[in-house]
Amino acid sequence: MSEKLQGKVAVVTGASKGIGAQIAKRFAEEGARVVVNYSHSKQAGEKVAADIRAEGGEAVAVRADVSKRGEVAQLFAEAQKKFGPTDILVNNAGIYKFFPLDSVDEANFRELFDVNVLGLIYATQEAVKQFGDRGGTVINISSIVGHTPAPGGLVYSATKAAVENITRELALELSGKARVNAIAPGMVETEGLVDMNPAEELKESVVSRSPVKRLGQPDDIAKAAVYLASDDSSWVSGETLMVTGGARL
Repeated sequence: MSEKLQGKVAVVTGASKGIGAQIAKRFAEEGARVVVNYSHSKQAGEKVAADIRAEGGEAVAVRADVSKRGEVAQLFAEAQKKFGPTDILVNNAGIYKFFPLDSVDEANFRELFDVNVLGLIYATQEAVKQFGDRGGTVINISSIVGHTPAPGGLVYSATKAAVENITRELALELSGKARVNAIAPGMVETEGLVDMNPAEELKESVVSRSPVKRLGQPDDIAKAAVYLASDDSSWVSGETLMVTGGARL
């Protein structure tokens, strides 16, 4: 077994399914003790943690809505109580909704920005408190639509563009305390994509523009996250790693 993250404590937000769940599992395989954060489904969060433990890893599931400052503080308090201070934070929690311009209102605008952007800030604030002198690593999950917005993605695309700007800013602000990077996935086959139910023509169009001729899988993103969390990327900060199969929507 590889040990690129041996002895590290990782908090992965939104880790009850999809990309977050696979990142949590990959981190555990690399030796990290993992806090699997979930917001809604305790059953799903506990299953991810149980799957990790069944493979010999260490994991605990902790509920918290990242858009609530108090709940985020409690998440990190529970992480420290269970495993010790956090070394790695993956800001994966996010809301994935598309709607046209004439449907945008304050409620759906705030829903997406409160989780996708404010939640990332809250979680990073708490993680940095635990990094201490040894430093830490923050990985923000963005999206290809932060670079090339898709129709109907006005608010969602804006949140991901904000995530990447925040990534660069925090890399400067936290210099000496943390390395901060982002991953921008392309179209990945997750539960969220299934729920969104994009037209087959759209998926075929994405695949046709990809040099590797397939949609992404959660593990494609998880492997990139391991790289950014490990010493393999010790000279990388303030960057966004595009993991899109070479596609541009």
